[in-house]
Amino acid sequence: QVYLVESGGGLVQAGGSLRLACAASGRTCGVSMGWFRQAPGQERDFVAAVTWAGGRTSYADSVKDRFIISRDSAKNTVYLLMTGLQPEDTAVYYCAATTPWRTASPNRSEYTSWGQGTQVTVSS
Repeated sequence: QVYLVESGGGLVQAGGSLRLACAASGRTCGVSMGWFRQAPGQERDFVAAVTWAGGRTSYADSVKDRFIISRDSAKNTVYLLMTGLQPEDTAVYYCAATTPWRTASPNRSEYTSWGQGTQVTVSS
């Protein structure tokens, strides 16, 4: 079991930036980590993912040129730097972990551990 705690959400104006952090504990060796987001009344959508060693990343097309996912394995923490935020980025952002030795997958079904979520609100 992997335990995940997100932080760093908040209210920001359009065009601004935020950095989310996800601290992982438990059986974290080899797991890939991802960020998903869910707006009210919407599905939980993939945002970005990174492999265990941080060597491979993947992004949703909607954030590819604005968000950067990174990982500090020594601290068991994954970050999501979000720049150029727009009102449509408003959502609850969730950190998630796969079972060990998976790819940086965009498929929600491959993530077996989830954090409680952190709210990001972008005002226009």
